[in-house]
Amino acid sequence: MYIKRNVEKKLLKFAKQYPVVTITGPRQSGKTTLCQHVFPGKKYVSLEDLDNRNYALNDPRGFLSEYSNGVIIDEVQKAPDLLSYIQGVVDKNKIKGEFILTGSSQFELSRTISQSLAGRTALLKLFPFSYLELFDSSEYSAQWINRILYKGFYPRIHSDNLDAFEAMSAYIETYVERDVRQLYEVKDLNLFSTFLKLLASRTGQLLNYSNIADDCGVTIPTIKNWVSILEQSYIIFLLQPYHSNIKKRLIKTPKVYFYDVGLCAYLNGVKREEHIGALPVRGSLFENFVIAEILKMNAHNSFGDEFYFFRDKTKKEVDLLINKGLEIRPVEIKSALTYNSDFIRNLKYLAELMKSDSIGDVIYGGETQRRSDHTVFNYFDFFKEYISG
Repeated sequence: MYIKRNVEKKLLKFAKQYPVVTITGPRQSGKTTLCQHVFPGKKYVSLEDLDNRNYALNDPRGFLSEYSNGVIIDEVQKAPDLLSYIQGVVDKNKIKGEFILTGSSQFELSRTISQSLAGRTALLKLFPFSYLELFDSSEYSAQWINRILYKGFYPRIHSDNLDAFEAMSAYIETYVERDVRQLYEVKDLNLFSTFLKLLASRTGQLLNYSNIADDCGVTIPTIKNWVSILEQSYIIFLLQPYHSNIKKRLIKTPKVYFYDVGLCAYLNGVKREEHIGALPVRGSLFENFVIAEILKMNAHNSFGDEFYFFRDKTKKEVDLLINKGLEIRPVEIKSALTYNSDFIRNLKYLAELMKSDSIGDVIYGGETQRRSDHTVFNYFDFFKEYISG
């Protein structure tokens, strides 16, 4: 069963404006399914297939001549030189939406595109399902939140009703470890696996390279390289600290999060849904879930918002600052189902520093409540408001 994606409108719009549309995103986020659904008349070829890849690498002109009416090319970063030949084709044909390209290595693909297809392609990012693509409501219960944190949002888990633990295990082995071995030449996969789990246990925390290097028994440059690999593969993202317009001693270290909270839960050793409730990092997982959802909606709808967190040297912290250009919206995130006035203490502190009349909002697991100077949002209600603009 196909589940409609929010990015469809943007994809169709860009295909009418540019000769090439390039979609990046993590493996198994639904890029192929989306492209084949939106462009059912186009031929499809995957460069994961060794024969197709060799053809594209060794005879790019011959390869492209097979698809004179346009084509969807999957995992195009595996034949980077092909993009130069695509440039020649689109410059000659001047047909909108002729090529739909996908790739799962953002830095590698972006660098090649900037060299060969600058001005000729629109760029879209597709992440795993968003909450609003799957659900039209929320439940005010710890059990429902635990289920969300356990299952995550990779499409096949939901479309094929897979067990999340088994699916995540296969995902790590089939995609993450294989890519790491083949593309980035990481030799010690056991050590890299340890690193992955250490990073997952620190989700929502400051990224301390030295600490992780000590725990893994490797050098700091190695950890920085491995972090870069996970960023390239759309496994993790780094949230940068906010420092503009505040005359205060602020920290400069980013925080680490996973694009899919279910993968993070798996790497924290969760084997069943009921394990989530006893997990020491459950609150951090909920925070990861909310921030990743907002980033996904921003990317799928091309809002152009920027995201930060606030933390000063006294450890006063606000989880998320949404920079919408003309305003900064601070957000505090709590996994609790019951509101506590302490939730807004750091929001008030930040508002004083920023000389702002608005203190921001709270996102939590309970029912939405409108207060005099802020709103306490259920996460579902916040997502709906955010995506509506």
